[in-house]
Amino acid sequence: MFNVRNVGEGIYWLGSSDRRLELFENAYPVPDGMSYNNYVILDDKTCLMDGIDDAVTRQFMENLDHVLNGRTLDYMVVHHMEPDHCSAIPELLQKYPDMKIVGSQKAVQMIDQFYHLKVDAITVKEKDTLDLGKHKLTFIAAPMVHWPEVMMSYESSEGIFFSADAFGAFGAMSGNIFADEVDWERDWADEARRYYANIVGKYGAQTTAVLKKASAFEIKNILPLHGHIWRKDLNLILDRYAKWASYTPEKNSVAIFYGSVYGNTANAADILSVKLAERGVRDVKVYDVSKTTVSELVSRAFEYSALVFASATYNAEIFDHMHTFLTDLENHNLSNRTVGVIENGSWAPTAGKKINEILANMKNMTVLEPQVSLLSSLNEASLAKLDELADALAAAVK
Repeated sequence: MFNVRNVGEGIYWLGSSDRRLELFENAYPVPDGMSYNNYVILDDKTCLMDGIDDAVTRQFMENLDHVLNGRTLDYMVVHHMEPDHCSAIPELLQKYPDMKIVGSQKAVQMIDQFYHLKVDAITVKEKDTLDLGKHKLTFIAAPMVHWPEVMMSYESSEGIFFSADAFGAFGAMSGNIFADEVDWERDWADEARRYYANIVGKYGAQTTAVLKKASAFEIKNILPLHGHIWRKDLNLILDRYAKWASYTPEKNSVAIFYGSVYGNTANAADILSVKLAERGVRDVKVYDVSKTTVSELVSRAFEYSALVFASATYNAEIFDHMHTFLTDLENHNLSNRTVGVIENGSWAPTAGKKINEILANMKNMTVLEPQVSLLSSLNEASLAKLDELADALAAAVK
């Protein structure tokens, strides 16, 4: 049975959700599953805007059949060639052999790479257009947001911005596909940030460039490939993305991340959080890097202005889970943060030195003094240093 919603004159959402999925891209936990959006435009010509993931292809094909109501499919626009949006291409070409693929040259190349198909394609580039009748698409090149072949498009009659993977979020959706139909700030903002930080976060400069291009259009609706459709409060999501893309923190406070073996490093992290609260710092968060998924840790690092990394020394290195987290932050190009460092070691504490080596590869990371060094556990001397670090952090976020 079909499952569609009208999102504009002659424009329909055909999306589906996979609530069985546990790891998106086999990497990111999605306890609430994942949504996959695509759209079809019915005009003088019919045009499918992107495909779908294998897991929900059956539902998608039923939706498409219902909306087309006996018409053929003239075009399929491929904004992004990741298989979660394009795995249905071979099946679509079998069913609609005259369908023309529309995408960037690199997208067409990737169709052959993934599916070994030489397709009848219309290759498009920046500012090229596709006239469907009343609806006209203008294409916007968006390389590395977050793959090199990515295009976005703007439909002028409705003011619709088809944004590919940008403006998406983790999580399956109910029938409330519009952001104004849910409490987005309460229930979805964290998953939108976690999605952006982990999937697109490395490419802040490229995202900023696309946002600048998009500002030239009169956008009334944003239709992403995951998550909710935006038709109200556009400035909210655009402002949020501008912050994330420029690595500007949302919250002027402190997030403390610790990697602890026997609890002594964890104790130092907790004591620091109390000292910060006593100095008037609000919304302090503490995370155990062994228990919290890396994708959540990365998201929180994008959110907070000041970060503390507290790590036991392990095999003369940073504690394993902390090392993974820090490397992920470096790989995602996080920058513009104030940082505190706490290390622990029973005979040769070296975690602090190793942490600083990673931080040195990241842009505009201000490392505060003092660095706190524990020998097995806190003593009076290291507790005094923790007080000094709390002073420095409180001053940095006020």
